[in-house]
Amino acid sequence: MAAVQVAGSLSCGQPREAPRELPPEQDNGFRRLSARLRALRPDDSSSARTEIHLLFDQLISENYSEGGGVAAEDVSTLLVQACRLVPLNQNHLVSKVSQLIHHLLNRLQVIVDEQNLDFLMGYTISAIQQCSSWTHMEILQALAALVYCNGSKCQKYLPDLLGKTGLLTTLSDLAQSDPEVRRAAVHCMANLCLSVPGQPYLEEPYQNICFQAFLTTLQSPKSSDMDDITFCMLLQNALKGIQSLLNGGKMKLTQTDELGALLAVLKKAMFHGLPGLNIEMPTVLYPTPLPQYDGRPPVKAQQSESSASRPTMNKKKKYKVKPKKNQHGEEEEEDSSGEIEVVPSTGTGRMNMHEGNTPHSSSLGIQGLPVDGSGASGKERVSSPFTTSSWKRVSSSESDYSDAEGGLQGKMRSYQAKVRQGALACFLSTIKSIEKKVLYGYWSAFVPDTPELGSPQSLSLMTLALKDPSPKTRACALQVLSAILEGSKQFLSVAEDISDHRRAFTPFSVMIASSIRELHRCLLLALVAESSSQTLTQIIKCLANLVSNAPYNRLKLSLLTKVWNQIKPYIRHKDVNVRVSSLTLLGAIVSTHAPLPEVQLLLQQPCSSGLSSSNSATPHLSPADWWKKAPAASSLEETSVSSPKGSLEPCWLIRLCISTVVLPKEDCYSGGDAGSAAGSTFEPSPMRLEALQVLAHLARGYFSVAQVYLMELGEVICKCMGEADPSIQLHGAKLLEELGTGLIQQYKPDSTIAPEQRVPVFLVVMFWTEMLKGPLPRALQSSEHPTLQASACDALSSILPEAFSSLPNDRQILCITMLLGLNDSKNRLVKAATSRALGVYVLFPCLRQDVIFVADTANAILMSLQDKSLNVRAKAAWSLGNLTDTLIVNMETPDPSFQEEFSGLLLLKMLRSAIEASKDKDKVKSNAVRALGNLLHFLQPCHIEKPIFAEIIEESIQALISTVLIEAAMKVRWNACYAMGNVFKNPALPLGTAPWTSQAYDALTSVVTSCKNFKVRIRSATALSIPSKRERYGSVEQYAQIWNALVTALQKSEDTTDFLEFKYCASLRTQICQALIHLLNLASASDLPCIKETLELNGDMVRSYLLQFLKSGAEGDDSGTAHSPQERVHMVKMALKHISNVQALAGDTARRTIMDFLEDILTVYFDTSGSQVALLGLSDR
Repeated sequence: MAAVQVAGSLSCGQPREAPRELPPEQDNGFRRLSARLRALRPDDSSSARTEIHLLFDQLISENYSEGGGVAAEDVSTLLVQACRLVPLNQNHLVSKVSQLIHHLLNRLQVIVDEQNLDFLMGYTISAIQQCSSWTHMEILQALAALVYCNGSKCQKYLPDLLGKTGLLTTLSDLAQSDPEVRRAAVHCMANLCLSVPGQPYLEEPYQNICFQAFLTTLQSPKSSDMDDITFCMLLQNALKGIQSLLNGGKMKLTQTDELGALLAVLKKAMFHGLPGLNIEMPTVLYPTPLPQYDGRPPVKAQQSESSASRPTMNKKKKYKVKPKKNQHGEEEEEDSSGEIEVVPSTGTGRMNMHEGNTPHSSSLGIQGLPVDGSGASGKERVSSPFTTSSWKRVSSSESDYSDAEGGLQGKMRSYQAKVRQGALACFLSTIKSIEKKVLYGYWSAFVPDTPELGSPQSLSLMTLALKDPSPKTRACALQVLSAILEGSKQFLSVAEDISDHRRAFTPFSVMIASSIRELHRCLLLALVAESSSQTLTQIIKCLANLVSNAPYNRLKLSLLTKVWNQIKPYIRHKDVNVRVSSLTLLGAIVSTHAPLPEVQLLLQQPCSSGLSSSNSATPHLSPADWWKKAPAASSLEETSVSSPKGSLEPCWLIRLCISTVVLPKEDCYSGGDAGSAAGSTFEPSPMRLEALQVLAHLARGYFSVAQVYLMELGEVICKCMGEADPSIQLHGAKLLEELGTGLIQQYKPDSTIAPEQRVPVFLVVMFWTEMLKGPLPRALQSSEHPTLQASACDALSSILPEAFSSLPNDRQILCITMLLGLNDSKNRLVKAATSRALGVYVLFPCLRQDVIFVADTANAILMSLQDKSLNVRAKAAWSLGNLTDTLIVNMETPDPSFQEEFSGLLLLKMLRSAIEASKDKDKVKSNAVRALGNLLHFLQPCHIEKPIFAEIIEESIQALISTVLIEAAMKVRWNACYAMGNVFKNPALPLGTAPWTSQAYDALTSVVTSCKNFKVRIRSATALSIPSKRERYGSVEQYAQIWNALVTALQKSEDTTDFLEFKYCASLRTQICQALIHLLNLASASDLPCIKETLELNGDMVRSYLLQFLKSGAEGDDSGTAHSPQERVHMVKMALKHISNVQALAGDTARRTIMDFLEDILTVYFDTSGSQVALLGLSDR
């Protein structure tokens, strides 16, 4: 048994460490015994067998240092020699040599090389085939040690091992009479499934054989001849095997039955041996949104067994946190069945059982922040419950139980806990190997729902988190729950319980909302009942995941308030990981669906709200420190004008975060932090970084709260960016960017914030002047930290344009000079950030008419467009688009000096670069075509007349045409249509006479009739309605083609298979109708026959849509124009007037037909709208 335990303790998937040098006496002992063994020759005499027996015993009993050993090849050579000395007809010697193989490989952590493995594998397989069955146990142990991390080198033996009649297939079968042999065979199979990075994995047929063997093992009940501990080890090995298949083999569970069967056995194993539970599961779990399968009857006898299995409460154990008695009154009543622990005193007793009395409890826990163990006796060290070896080691000394529980019972519970941990680890791997949409079909099987009145709580992961006596298992269950919740935002977004649903059935949205509420309730119960710091950390992380994904804007209030109030005390917990995760949770609260009215109120609570005086989360701040007060008097006067009413109550969260970042840590937990550097006076770095992230979340989601502290936060940023730690500097720069962005949002034209509620511009100028005095320029120059440089560039681009123009001249020049200089950086991150920042600055009103700055920026951007990095080119193309927008804005100003001074050669360079960029990836292409359209719009007659420009104009338009037509991303095609519309706006371009005219119109008409994306169709229809003169539409045939295409597009405006496109149907019809009326307004006599012909064929359809167009309200369309009904009627009247004034050819009835058509539309419109308006003067009847 001991040998089996060692084999089971090998790290799953982790190659054994390279052997360390043995001490001289050990090394000599091994060499001496090895030399004696090598000197022996095969001999069948009794004395020879005795000598071999003794030599093997000496090698096994040699005192090797743990993890140490001689060279791997020496061990492998010795084992080969040992096997050669033992004929297969000597059962006792075969058993002994098998023990030797198993012992040396595990004790010395050796993986056998391929050549020696070949011989040893052949020997052990032959031994199983030929030796007596009583030897099989030891031989299988040896085989398990040989194949460990060697699966890829055992390919030729797989048919003998895993074939239909293979040894492992047979010995692991339910028909196998010896339970120990069956367990050892499953262990061998599990070791074969281990993956080694870079090595080929088991072929799919063998993966399926192993998976079915493991699944059958887990589904089978314990046989009468198998003891409980062997059964636990059997389950552990099967779980380890499935986990290896999912992790290393990347096995895909595509069949519903296959996945359902696995989830069923995992759910059963998750509760294996849990006191008071006897769960019965179906063979397969099927995906369903309904509550399902709970085979546990609420029997009172089980409850008493559960309570009897718990030790009495240790009265000396004290809680740092005491829940309010009235807060969970109703929950306690609901759970009085004893199914789930909710009473804090029970939790205290539970935790004393294995925390207070277990000397090794500090080694158990959940993955957290890296700590260096500088705390007293390393108690704050954190490890993951799913490290590969944590649940496979079966030594009872590593259990979660104290020796006081006594012998076999304690050992038994340790093995059972390992099974539960193994099932949870396997479940975690399953979650990672299937799509989330598949996983959420099984939501109700693993996530709790509010129980109906009088019924017990269903079994779920929260049952383990609240009830399991092992803190390690509780942490594992919470980690699995976190993995389920991670990325669940879309699934949970359907939840809704704001309105009362009084129906005969429960809607799915209400059921999910109920599940979310129950998760909140259970996790908060677990929070107050938990005393293991590692498990506590995982509870808080799980809450943070839940908060990040739950749709609070669709749920009843109070959920976040409860979380907020209960997490406050943990911010001052003695364990640094608990403190950090508490801040992470607060950050999740202020970032989810921000801004939420409930959170807005929480932020405005008094500092002492929800906190006890003895354990206040509000730092005790000395009056001398500026950041410890509400905004200082001088700042308060300045900020009060920009603060919302009632916001002068200090925000305790902002004060806490500021204090955490810049103040020395307090004595109450300064000695226990393993995360802070030796001699550091500040909080540990992870704590400070998390506090800065919370401040950034506040600035992004609740700027009205953060703006009161603008100058104080500025000082915090300066302190952070002046520190030596680059990560602190980086987070300081991120906070600066968020504050800058918040200020920009306040001053946007569409901002809903009243002017008196905004931060005054003079205060913004003061803020940025301080930023530019030192820390920000230093960060921009810190070339050894490119990420910091890039973040500083992003921060610099978030200056409010109105404030930039008021900055001192030297500060403005500093910003521009730094950015232009950094554009030459060899680091791609820095170059991309710089390109983007220049694209922001070129839109500033105070800079956009500066010809020199615009020209310098253009040259810098053009250089970045040649970069090898796609990200740099994408940012540069975006900036080029912005720069060309600036050219258009300048063109529309009365002062022509900018156009006259701007270099024609530079325009030529920009056109060439944009043409090249339009052939790049979609990320670059979309902005490159935008720039091309603007540049062609900007070209002046003096440029177009030059021969050098003629060719480049032709190339530019051909690039746009090809982009309109290609099957690229819809954003690219939309931008290309938009750019084509810009080209049509330039009266100097020879549209209508140039050879490319027909190609341009052909491309747009093709898109307007056939593109799958309606927004692209809308944009092409808009472009077709831009030319302002009839001659710009080209020949009569060209005009007819455009007219017919628009009519066809109108007819097909509802033809789509994509439901998402239907919402754009009305906008598309509006735009096409406007284009048709625009064409009528420009029609010549030659065009009328074509129009008449179309109306005769499709007149009824066109009439109905034009009437809809007239009757519909002032709905906006994709072109950005919205017309009132009066304006639309006026457009039709003007078209009618134009047609009536056209000099028709003799005998041509087309004009009369068209006029009748338009008059009929207007008559019907006025009749149906109740207006009696004469149409006199609009026709020449």
